[in-house]
Amino acid sequence: MSEHVDAARAMEVIDLSDRSLVKSSLAATLVKDGDHMPVFSTAFEVFFSTRSAQSVEDMLNEENGEDADSARDGAAGASGPGQARGEGGGASSSMSAQELADLLFRALRDGNRQALRQAANEAVTRYAGMEPGRPVGGTYYLYRTLRNLELEKLEERLSQVTTSGEAPEDSLGERLARDEAHARVEMLKAEIEREIRERLVEDRGAEALAKSVRKPLPEDLDVMHANRDEMAQLERALRPLSRKLAVRLARRRRRRHRGPVDLRHTVRRSLSTGGVPIDLRFKPPRPAKPEIIVIADISGSVASFARFTLHLVHAISSQFSKVRSFVFVDGLDEVSRLFEGVDDSAEAVARINVEADVIAFDGHSDYGRAFLSFHDRFADQITKRSTILILGDARNNYHQAHAEVIADLRYRAKAVYWLNPEPTSYWNSGDSIVNQYAPYCDKVIECRTLRQLEAFVGELA
Repeated sequence: MSEHVDAARAMEVIDLSDRSLVKSSLAATLVKDGDHMPVFSTAFEVFFSTRSAQSVEDMLNEENGEDADSARDGAAGASGPGQARGEGGGASSSMSAQELADLLFRALRDGNRQALRQAANEAVTRYAGMEPGRPVGGTYYLYRTLRNLELEKLEERLSQVTTSGEAPEDSLGERLARDEAHARVEMLKAEIEREIRERLVEDRGAEALAKSVRKPLPEDLDVMHANRDEMAQLERALRPLSRKLAVRLARRRRRRHRGPVDLRHTVRRSLSTGGVPIDLRFKPPRPAKPEIIVIADISGSVASFARFTLHLVHAISSQFSKVRSFVFVDGLDEVSRLFEGVDDSAEAVARINVEADVIAFDGHSDYGRAFLSFHDRFADQITKRSTILILGDARNNYHQAHAEVIADLRYRAKAVYWLNPEPTSYWNSGDSIVNQYAPYCDKVIECRTLRQLEAFVGELA
């Protein structure tokens, strides 16, 4: 609410006709995380789109020195649903493919933003093949347009010359020219994406488009299915998340409910009321920190989830009396040693794949064998202060489950929780045997995102 109030106040003191100023002001007041900025930019472009086909056509025709009304009459058939198709399945364009390529090159070389917008408009018209009313978010149209533009050749051509038109003379100059060319091609991609989004807003409306282009925030990304760029976002989001969670847990522990009644101090306090204990006095709380034991499957299917969970748990290890970590595939190894004396938990997590001895036979997940190994070696160290976290999808490759091991661990420990990174609808399908372990766990929890992981760990501590 406070951010909305700040945004409303900012709108009162700026020029609302300046679109870039409105965007900057809203970003400054609403966005509190740098990783959220792309989501904000997309939302702003969708809901504050001011483009109309009429105004853009007029602008382009004016740039070409044509009369707006006559040009509009001549292009009447080229902008509707029945428009003719050109190369790449797009609408017929006023430019040939070579003319468009030359226009793109000149606009990027000269840094001419107006010419670049005109070229992006022509490229979308020619190659995107946009269909009115089709419920897509624009990625398909963007792919079709970029595929036909041969951007690699364009980037190579740009890198051969600097903005002055001269070829770079040394290796440093070549590298700078390549970087500059790449940056300008990325700018072209952004312009094409903006043009497609503007047309989709015009066709379907902002609300409908927002549903198809909405992207999850980093903390809501599905860890198991994240691509490389999303994994990088998750890595960046995890560090401040762990710091914030540690501070929150420490504050909660300090403010936890008071301890039992302190009879001696209560009686002393009652002397002022004739011996009636009106004002109860309490002993200070001494909440015990739990001991955490993590048993994580690090096979390929769930390795990323295990890595993030281990990172988060060890990053806030000060909130627990002890944290011990075990990883397995079809063999089991304790990796607590990797986290000792390490300032950054991410470094220790990165060493697990190299140093952990987790392959005993064929390298396929075998939960039953791993649990038997843990029980044989460490069961006598489990106490009523121990909370066991099991991380994995319970896909056992049709090996024996040995669920009796989990039953015995539950008897020995304070609690056993199973965090499953798969959607609930996938459980107990194929070789998943969650139902065999679930009766012996306090909870089996779907945990697919950093937000869900943060909520669980926060409650655990």
